[in-house]
Amino acid sequence: MGPQGPRLEDGHRPLVRTPRPRRRPSVERHARPFRLHLFWSPQLNAAPADQIRLLDVQALDVRLQQIAHKRRSLPEHAEIESLNKDLTQLRDLLVAAQTEESDCAREQTKAEQDVDQVRQRAARDQQRLDSGAVSSPKDLENLQREITSLAKRQGDLEEIVLEVMERRESAQERVAELTERVSAVQAKVDDATGRRDAAQAELDGEAASVAKERELVAGSVPADLMKLYEKLREQQGGVGAARLYQRKCEGCHIELNITELNEVRAAAADAVVRCENCRRILVRTSESGL
Repeated sequence: MGPQGPRLEDGHRPLVRTPRPRRRPSVERHARPFRLHLFWSPQLNAAPADQIRLLDVQALDVRLQQIAHKRRSLPEHAEIESLNKDLTQLRDLLVAAQTEESDCAREQTKAEQDVDQVRQRAARDQQRLDSGAVSSPKDLENLQREITSLAKRQGDLEEIVLEVMERRESAQERVAELTERVSAVQAKVDDATGRRDAAQAELDGEAASVAKERELVAGSVPADLMKLYEKLREQQGGVGAARLYQRKCEGCHIELNITELNEVRAAAADAVVRCENCRRILVRTSESGL
């Protein structure tokens, strides 16, 4: 018997080398996809003139965005906001001054009533004293002491009245001053509001004119091309189509490399080309540098 091969221990499987099936080359792994399928929209074609009109639509949309931004950024907005803050503070101060003046008025009325009560009581006592109706020395002494006390009390209350009147007068002056300042600031608010409204009306008129022109131009562009443009414009911050100018996309401002330029050159004139970088519709003109 010839020599035997290595004996397999019980429980071990033979080491059989089963050939693995060969994997077919993957197009995704080993071959670069044809870039044109990514570079322009498949099955979407539009005449070159329609694509150029799309640039007109884009220019009008940019103008509408600029008008809207200008409307939001009018200097009168900040001016009115600042003035209204000042006006709110002045009105709060005015309310506080008016409240103080009202409190002083009530306090003055109360103090004057107290003076009148003391004065009337002192007058009655003095009348009793002068009438001779009180004959008892002790009662006369008490009556005279009370008249003296009432006179002091009346003097103290009159001092209080004077002090309250001074505070009230000061509060009234403060109310008058603040009322004048509120009126002055309110006049400035009204003036700024008028200027803002006039500027907004002018911009609104301009926007309406541009929107009407945009409607006319957009109506001459094929519906499927406009649909793609509107979708891209929403996704790309308001710019859905850009001109290819001197080999550069004016949407993302990136220059196309030689491979991308060759793909664009190879595209049919009515093919709707997309920028490889920003995905916007790339419109070719005589100045594209192709």
